[in-house]
This record gives sequence, structure tokens and C-alpha cells, in this order.
Amino acid sequence: MSEVKFTDDELKEVKDLQSNYLDVQNEFGQLKLAQIRLERQEQELSQKLTTVENSEKSFLDKITEKYGRGTLNPETGVFTPEKS
Repeated sequence: MSEVKFTDDELKEVKDLQSNYLDVQNEFGQLKLAQIRLERQEQELSQKLTTVENSEKSFLDKITEKYGRGTLNPETGVFTPEKS
């Protein structure tokens, strides 16, 4: 079979398809970058949570040692010791 030349419309369709594939690839790249950033943010927040939890535990240990076990009303600041 001898060479066949595509029509201008067919060539335009080929170029449009190639362009659409490039657009999709770019969007996948942007999505992956966003995913990586979110994973980093999740790790940072997880570390902050661990820090807050450790601070809370340290504070509770210190307060329990000072006042014993009981309940605190954070609005009034009144601590009610547990009944033994």
C-alpha cells in the first residue's frame, strides 16, 4: 500500500488527542504533588498531636501527684478529689 496523507481534519484530531493526553498527564502530576503535600501536612499534624498528648500526660501526672485523683471543672477551676 502506498503512503496516504491524513486530511487536515484528521491531523487536527490527532493533535487534539495528543494535547488532551498532555493535559491529563499534567493534571495527574499536579494531583500527585498535592497528595505529597497533604501527606507531609498529615505527618506534621500527627507530630503536633503527639506533642500535645505528651504535654497533656505530663501535666496530668504533675497535677495528680500534687492534688491526687479527681475531677476539675475547667470553667470554675474547682477540683473535686476522688472519694477513697
